Amino acid sequence: MERTGLLEEGQKVKVTEGLLPSNYYYTIDPSLAMSGNVPFREQLKSREGIVKEIRENDRGFYVVVEFDE
Repeated sequence: MERTGLLEEGQKVKVTEGLLPSNYYYTIDPSLAMSGNVPFREQLKSREGIVKEIRENDRGFYVVVEFDE
C-alpha cells in the first residue's frame, strides 16, 4: 500500500536516534521510516539529511538518506 506525499526525494528530514544494547537505530520523524540496526562505530553525527531515493521492492519501501558526514 503506497501512501503518497509522506516523503519525497530532495526533502530535508530529521532523524531520532534510538539505543539498543549493542546497536543504534534511526527513525525519520515523524515515524515515517526506520533504519536497520547500526553498529556503535557507525553512529551518525548529524540528525538532518536529504532524501536521495525512495524505492520499492517485494519487501516494502526503502528510503536512502544522505547525511553531511
